Amino acid sequence: MLGQTPARCVLDGEIFLAVDGRLEFDLLSQRIHPAASRVKMLAVETPASFVAFDLLAVGDDSLIDEPFSVRRARLEAELADVSAPIHVTRTTTDAAVAEEWFGIFEGAGLDGVVAKPLAKPYAPNGRTMLKIKHARTADVVVAGYRLHKTSTDERPLLGSLLLGLYADDGKLQHVGVAASFTDTRRAELIDELAPLVVGAGEDHPWAQWQDADAQASSRLPGGQSRWTGTKDLSFVPLAPSRVAEVGYEHMEGTRFRHTAQFKRWRPDREPQSCTYEQRGSCEVRSRHRSWGKLTD
Repeated sequence: MLGQTPARCVLDGEIFLAVDGRLEFDLLSQRIHPAASRVKMLAVETPASFVAFDLLAVGDDSLIDEPFSVRRARLEAELADVSAPIHVTRTTTDAAVAEEWFGIFEGAGLDGVVAKPLAKPYAPNGRTMLKIKHARTADVVVAGYRLHKTSTDERPLLGSLLLGLYADDGKLQHVGVAASFTDTRRAELIDELAPLVVGAGEDHPWAQWQDADAQASSRLPGGQSRWTGTKDLSFVPLAPSRVAEVGYEHMEGTRFRHTAQFKRWRPDREPQSCTYEQRGSCEVRSRHRSWGKLTD
């Protein structure tokens, strides 16, 4: 791979893994593993690729203070002859083309498109670009919560709601969490959800979350992973009788890729109606910001 790039350069880009034309983030994350032998095995079985977004330096030339239009031209020139597994991201100044990409590339697992001002220099640790993403909502079952890291016995605060959808086998699958509440709302939710707390010995769909075999056969909240390490992931189980509408950007496999955003309670929905079939019929809204930013 390095043989295709300039001997001395600084590239801004991203490693990705695609299977049958679709990005697979979960497969890529498996490389975060302490065993070098496993990483080498995965590199052979599911090789990763690299896509370049920007060129910050080449040889003795720093391009950080140059406008993006200049950096992009140099990137295309320096990587003109590269081939897989190295790629150069597509760009356009045509709003109609960008909108077309916004729709068709969703099927490949992309969140949306990025708009960069052509006249701006590179901004380390800053963001001058716009991310235009798909926005969706789904109705999910709230089946538990975790306490906030600042929660105390004197003033318990809710940290995140644990969300579920019913799979074809009738089991409630853990699909992610909703968070980002104010402290006032965190305290209110503790009291609001208190009547739903499931006591010890009572039945709950995720009661086996600490069991290794159960974790292996069905993704349950609380299981340790390469991401969580020894972090305490215990939660307060709730009777799965409340439905919430949440906003999310993308579903990776059977789970939300990022933290969902709580919208409202849905007392008009039955929990059993919250299934994965929503993926094909849920509301999709484009966050159309100023496409003119593409050519500023």
